[in-house]
Amino acid sequence: MTDLTAHPVTITTSARARRSLKHFGLRLIGPSAAAVTFLVGSRFVFAQGQGPTVGEAVRGVDTMWVLVTAFLVFFMQAGFALVEAGLTRAKNASNIMMKNLMDFVMGSLAYWAIGFGLMFGAVSTGFFGTTNFFVGTGGGDVGNTPQLAFWLFQLVFAGTAATIVSGAMAERTKFAAYLIYSVVISMLIYPIFGHWVWGTGWLWTLGDATGLVPGGGFRDFAGSTVVHSVGGWAALMGTLALGPRIGRFSKDGSPNAIPGHSVTLFGLGVFILWLGWFGFNPGSQLAMYGANADAVALVAANTNLAAAAGAAAAVVHGYITSKKANVGAAFNGVLGGLVAITAPCAYVTPLDAVIIGAVGGVLVMVFGAVLEKLRIDDPVGAVPIHLVSGAWGTLAIGLFSSLNGVTGLFHGGGVGQLIIQLIGVVACGVWTAGTAGLLFFILKKTVGLRVTAEEEIQGLDAMEHGTVAYPQDVEFVPESAPPSSIYRPGGVPAAK
Repeated sequence: MTDLTAHPVTITTSARARRSLKHFGLRLIGPSAAAVTFLVGSRFVFAQGQGPTVGEAVRGVDTMWVLVTAFLVFFMQAGFALVEAGLTRAKNASNIMMKNLMDFVMGSLAYWAIGFGLMFGAVSTGFFGTTNFFVGTGGGDVGNTPQLAFWLFQLVFAGTAATIVSGAMAERTKFAAYLIYSVVISMLIYPIFGHWVWGTGWLWTLGDATGLVPGGGFRDFAGSTVVHSVGGWAALMGTLALGPRIGRFSKDGSPNAIPGHSVTLFGLGVFILWLGWFGFNPGSQLAMYGANADAVALVAANTNLAAAAGAAAAVVHGYITSKKANVGAAFNGVLGGLVAITAPCAYVTPLDAVIIGAVGGVLVMVFGAVLEKLRIDDPVGAVPIHLVSGAWGTLAIGLFSSLNGVTGLFHGGGVGQLIIQLIGVVACGVWTAGTAGLLFFILKKTVGLRVTAEEEIQGLDAMEHGTVAYPQDVEFVPESAPPSSIYRPGGVPAAK
């Protein structure tokens, strides 16, 4: 037997290269053969008339687009949860995660049973739908997609409207009361206003009814008002009903900062929301095939530009007012720009999108300070971001629109569209503030809305759920066993 160790074989660089290429080529044979077989086979099947028609292929493409964007919007629930958790104290992190989970859980069931029918059922009075309750498999297509795909896409929007409120009411709300609220907004408050616009209700046809914009009406492409302002108005009424957190304001009314426990979680949440918005806005086209691709591209570009402009403008504003490059301003500016562009994203040019987003980012900063002066405690800035920037973006349609059949004041369209947009913004405020305010009043008088002072001080993780997010940071009373598992609630933290 030849001893190879005694006679080593020297392999040149070129020989190694040839051998590597040979092995690489061999590894490509299998996949390449499979691809060729698929293409040839597909061509044969289509030639025999057994493949999908063009219409069926288009339906498949559009349905996939709607579903994928719905999945992106669903992932925004994680973004909202991280933003809220990061901007609040560690002792409430489990409670915040639980709320952001359960509002979607309860909302899914409520919107499936009642909400979707009220929003997209048959139009009779122009105020609410009358069919499509308990959505099943019998419905036909909506546009070019199955009804269940359309329902799922609309469900994640309902979930967004519901979860906006969580941040404004953070650190002091009873969990049971929050669950009831989640059902009511998903089943009644959000769907009924949504019907007025997207369900072709009275606001959608207001242009014809008033003669201000013949053939037109109130427009909100992806939900600056329908989703975000509804959530923002409900958030405002919720925080007013609760009152501020203990220690948030001094007796003389001066504000005291209550820092959140993780800028990292906050920042990561905003990045996730920014990603999800590429489902939120472009997905609202509800189709991708053919010329729809151009519309989707415009919406996606406008969405990104507005977010960037919102952050930049908010940072500049923060630097002017505090001489610091404010981290909170940057990230909340992103959200302000995103909310503002959500309504007009399909109707404006990229240049106009930059202006709209920049104004949205500054409005978040300005109205955050206004809330403090009014002693309104909104831990995450939900009201300035979603209500104020949402209203601004909706009004911006009446100013900047120049595409897709909508023309605003600055492009020669007159004031008609702006007046209609203003009517829609006011209608949203009256409806949502009225119904949400009544809901929180009833909850306050029945099951109770706010936890006790002791529970608020100890933290809602242990007091409401028996599971703390950071057990290493909590002292437990000696007679109580600390939690060893998230599935087994543990003891009560010791009083400080």
